[in-house]
Amino acid sequence: INKGFDFYYRIQAKDKGIIPHFSYKPDSGFYKIVYTSLTDLDDELNSIPSEYKLEQNYPNPFNPITVISYQLPKVGNVTLKVFDVLGKEVATLVNEFRSAGSYEVEFNPESSIKNPASGIYFYQLKAGEFVETKKMLLLK
Repeated sequence: INKGFDFYYRIQAKDKGIIPHFSYKPDSGFYKIVYTSLTDLDDELNSIPSEYKLEQNYPNPFNPITVISYQLPKVGNVTLKVFDVLGKEVATLVNEFRSAGSYEVEFNPESSIKNPASGIYFYQLKAGEFVETKKMLLLK
């Protein structure tokens, strides 16, 4: 395969009870295709969130690690960033294309901030047109 050329593939399932699921990982350039039964698809569709949601981190206050949960009702680019009280970005926890679903991310300030100070930090989720920011407290 030569660089700079586009290739197109058509994949067709012969069994009408089998449904293909596609996912794409932008950093790798690879597509993943998984075939599941209609029963599996029903279970998966029931577990997809109906709206965007950014949860309060837990524990809060925290030391040294906290967990941030969020939900995506549809596939798209997602960023989850942490800011100090002055609005300076101190960590990027997620910056990738994600499928619809529920996610959890651990935040350990010791691994992303040089000499993290006790105090208030903000975390912000952006997904499509959705933007939400919440506050968390690091106690040392």
